[in-house]
Amino acid sequence: MGTPLVEGRNLTKRFGAFTAVDGIDFSVERGETFGFLGPNGAGKTSTMRMIGCVSPISGGELRVLGLDPTTDGSRIRSRIGVVPQEDNLDTELTVWDNLLIYGRYFDMPRVEIRRRAAELLEFVKLTDRSNDRVEPLSGGMKRRLTIARALVNQPELLLLDEPTTGLDPQARHMLWERLYRLAQDGVTLLLTTHYMDEAEQLCDRLVIMDGGRIVAEGSPRALISAHATREVVEFRFASPRAHAGALLRLEATGNRVEPLADRILVYTDNGDGVAAFLLAGSDGITPASTLVRRSTLEDVFLILTGRTLED
Repeated sequence: MGTPLVEGRNLTKRFGAFTAVDGIDFSVERGETFGFLGPNGAGKTSTMRMIGCVSPISGGELRVLGLDPTTDGSRIRSRIGVVPQEDNLDTELTVWDNLLIYGRYFDMPRVEIRRRAAELLEFVKLTDRSNDRVEPLSGGMKRRLTIARALVNQPELLLLDEPTTGLDPQARHMLWERLYRLAQDGVTLLLTTHYMDEAEQLCDRLVIMDGGRIVAEGSPRALISAHATREVVEFRFASPRAHAGALLRLEATGNRVEPLADRILVYTDNGDGVAAFLLAGSDGITPASTLVRRSTLEDVFLILTGRTLED
């Protein structure tokens, strides 16, 4: 497949005694959409900041566009686009002026900047808001403008850190559609997210990070196949007694059973069979509700990283 567009080997980032990224290996091929998934504090943003040449590496090796961020940071930054986790638009300026001023950072001719700005506003569906100040725009509009701004210099690589956090479902799906079109046009996308459906929709390949390390790597479908089962059954019960009794019975199926406070999950290749097995018992245990669904990337994520909320 040729030389990777981005490649890390034993990549490490430390902040004093704290290790945020702990010796990870990964590669991103030209033209693919690659994701870093993980809970808060997993090391995703620290990794992206090293790739974006705004945070020096503490150890290991990193190559971006075939260049060394330690010595070629300015050359790399001129060829990439960055969508940070928090929008950093100039809210007192208009939508149009945000793009014009940003384009000047790349020493682009004014005529070219204006052409690109008009093209990008059409791409993100903001042409009719070009003369509006940024401040009153909705969160989704600001996010689309931030992506447009990151594309002004026609980057070979677009870094997106939690691109849809805080957006409503309509705005998220709008952004997914725009990102999918960029990928079709050959732009390499590298994103972080903790939305599993986002990763399944967008990523060709991804890694799951936890505690600064990579715990799994592959395509969404390959990860589901390797770490989960074909189906998951979710049982809910009307009383703690029924919950406890069902747990004992379900554990006898030989499937992986995960008891939670509000429900019991059973990972299986035959969800309907497990549901029928529980109902066929002579002990009178009947679930208040039963849901048989296919396994998702979220199941893999929770199996690998756990359900405990960490600060």
